[in-house]
Amino acid sequence: MQGAETARDEGWLPVTDAGALPVDRVLAALGTGPDGLDPDEVLRRRSRLGPNAVRTHRVSALAVLVRQFRSALLGLLLVAAAVSYFVGERTDALVIGVILTLSVGFGFVNEYRAERAGAALHDRVRHTAPVLRRGRTEVVDVVDLVPGDVVRIDLGTVVPADLRLTETHRLECDESVLTGESVAVAKDTAPVPAGTPLDDLASCALMGTVVRAGSGVGVVVATAGHTAFGRIAVGLGERQGETEFQRGLRRFSLMLARVAGVLTAVIFVINLVLHRPVIDAVLFSLAIAVGITPQLLPAIVTASLAAGARSLAARRVLVKRLVCVEDLGNVEVLFTDKTGTLTEGQISLTETLGPDGRPTGGPLLAGLLANEATGGGDGNPMDRALWAAPAAAGQPVDAYRRVALLPFDHQRRRVSVLLDGPDGRTLVTKGAAEEVMAICHDVPESARKALDERLAGGGRVVAVASRPAPDLTTLTPDDERDLSFGGLLVFLDPPKPDARAALDRLAGLGVRVKVITGDHPAVAVRVCDELGLPVTGVLTGAELGKLDDDRLPAAIEATTVFARVSPEDKARLVRAQRRAGRDVAFLGDGVNDALALHAADIGISVDTGTDVAKDAADVLLLEKDLDVLADGVTEGRRIFANTIKYVLMGTSSNFGNMFSAAGASAFLPFLPMLPSQILLNNLIYDLSQVAIPTDRVDADQLARPAHWDLREIRRFMLTFGPLSSLFDFLTFALLLSVLNAGPVEFRTGWFVESLATQTLVVFAIRTHTSPFWRSRPSRPLLLAALAAVAVAWLLPYLPVAEPLGFHPLPAIFLPVLVGLVVAYLGLVEVTKRALFASSDLLRPKVRLPEAVERRRTHRRAARFSTR
Repeated sequence: MQGAETARDEGWLPVTDAGALPVDRVLAALGTGPDGLDPDEVLRRRSRLGPNAVRTHRVSALAVLVRQFRSALLGLLLVAAAVSYFVGERTDALVIGVILTLSVGFGFVNEYRAERAGAALHDRVRHTAPVLRRGRTEVVDVVDLVPGDVVRIDLGTVVPADLRLTETHRLECDESVLTGESVAVAKDTAPVPAGTPLDDLASCALMGTVVRAGSGVGVVVATAGHTAFGRIAVGLGERQGETEFQRGLRRFSLMLARVAGVLTAVIFVINLVLHRPVIDAVLFSLAIAVGITPQLLPAIVTASLAAGARSLAARRVLVKRLVCVEDLGNVEVLFTDKTGTLTEGQISLTETLGPDGRPTGGPLLAGLLANEATGGGDGNPMDRALWAAPAAAGQPVDAYRRVALLPFDHQRRRVSVLLDGPDGRTLVTKGAAEEVMAICHDVPESARKALDERLAGGGRVVAVASRPAPDLTTLTPDDERDLSFGGLLVFLDPPKPDARAALDRLAGLGVRVKVITGDHPAVAVRVCDELGLPVTGVLTGAELGKLDDDRLPAAIEATTVFARVSPEDKARLVRAQRRAGRDVAFLGDGVNDALALHAADIGISVDTGTDVAKDAADVLLLEKDLDVLADGVTEGRRIFANTIKYVLMGTSSNFGNMFSAAGASAFLPFLPMLPSQILLNNLIYDLSQVAIPTDRVDADQLARPAHWDLREIRRFMLTFGPLSSLFDFLTFALLLSVLNAGPVEFRTGWFVESLATQTLVVFAIRTHTSPFWRSRPSRPLLLAALAAVAVAWLLPYLPVAEPLGFHPLPAIFLPVLVGLVVAYLGLVEVTKRALFASSDLLRPKVRLPEAVERRRTHRRAARFSTR
């Protein structure tokens, strides 16, 4: 392993070496200092070492093209086309080659565009870090960090590189992503013995780990693949966990592949029994297999997802992966925080109350002293609101010197400071009112009454307390005791004016909204009442702790507001809902939301959230607005509905036509359709369906989530497939007995009829409305379907007809075809009513929680990707 000399050669240090060196030697080895690097030196190091990225997100046209040839059927057809050419069937070989080229080309164009759309979305997801350069603090993108940069890390930060710590304030890091240990590790600046393993490296903060408590400053010693996390993440490869949508597509494709395999084998045997040429039997069988396979399903899905992602991006919703668009449509339960979502998120100090519960300005000074917002530019919203209060300017804050700080955490729910001031050394505590009151010895009843009144009015209330501490030099949680109650600070965060309409939209989409907050329950209930969200029940974190896992799901169903909950409580609620068969989304932006974001089917955060929340989320909102989230749910459901349209088309028309081909080949003395004609039919049909992603979706299909149900899809296939075949056999009878068609006329007539019926049936299948013409399709879909039928009719009369094996049809065939198509669509409409009435493609899906867990490290790895 490279040692400290690596710093001289390449400009970085292995973190294990840096952790064993004193801070001054690390700074000297990296050619930096406490004030950071010069900007010109940063540029030189970045050009030499590259960006601070674990892996790149570059779209390779060649890789996308290669993926188009992964189909075994396409490979066999290429071989068969080559064999046809060498045995003299050069026209068939050329036609097959052209058709396959068009099919592959179309798939390539759509997938390449989709990947570029995904890369563009990734480019908009940014993570920043505060860096000291030439003595001035700058906020830079994490990919721009270089060894020698001096970086500050705070509560909720995902450590952006391997750091040798130079300053710590009760810093603790969650290193489970590297070590698997869930207990946070305490950090300090003292060197560790040489050879100390990563899980004991207390003097360093490691890339990808999370700050769970306190804060610190460190010098970057290694970036990107040189970090401990980078070496692990690169080894993981780029494969991400499979979503339910992708799993449904795979299972559906596998089902059709089995059907295609059986049909192909049967048809091949039939043709051999009838003593037809082996090459004809092979080509015909393979063409049947390709015909029943929805070749453009991946292209149509990716095109739909890419269009949906672009549409959502325009509405300021960013998805990290295209499939997340569809995942949004599955949401049935939304757990959301309150601040900034249901409320304005603009917290202001409205009142200060003394120990007796009466208005007075005294508690404001204590609030400013026990404050983590240094001057008002950082810290939590309440701390910033204290500095922004008009009365803050006149407070004698400069008369006090801070000796020690015990930062806020989500278990204690308070912050404490040790101060030297006019009255000597004092401990001052500020935090959740009930938590602070519990450690005070003198809380008047009048103060408790004032607290209840303010909470009932929707105010957010914190308490302050203090005691003399002449003997203390540092602070621990045990020192927060026997305090004198100092009063209350009352804040107001008014409800959003447009939140009521957004909640109504979500209710109309069948999404149940549940509020999950760290605030007092009375505050959350008041906000819900003002927004018209019915509150069916309230549970606190303490009450949740008393419920076992068997009773928890029923309690969740009966509850709207969950208050004073811990990060573990939030994750437990999400997991319980998922086990109950619900699709769960969680919206949060704080470090205390990360566990729940990981546990949810889809985690949603905001661009202004903490690094760990953005890292854990699948979707980022550029505006914390439930209305844009409702847009995402609607878009996801629209995409799924249009995907199902294509699936149902493939399981009815394709299966029916290929079953007809199998039956016809058993009794006809010639092939019912040439292999090249089958492939051409399939290509024209598929091209007409490319417009499906643009189609309108009826309101009833957007009203609730829909999921894959292969049993219902099989039932649909076994209903409409034979129905399609029935009209094919009627066409055969007319061609043979009425029109006395020979092989060429038979193939031409069936080509035109089959393409017309299987293309036009989309207008009946695309909607549950009956009759179907009451639901208008999109103009692109209407034009594409009519164009496909027109092309089928024109082909026999064009110069390419003879090479393709077609012949002009007699005039009598036109009214016969129109009659067949009208009768077919009418029968489909009648059958559709009965099938959709008893069908349920909206069943809850089987939960696979481990799939969410598999995504955890991949999400973290994606956070350190280049743009």
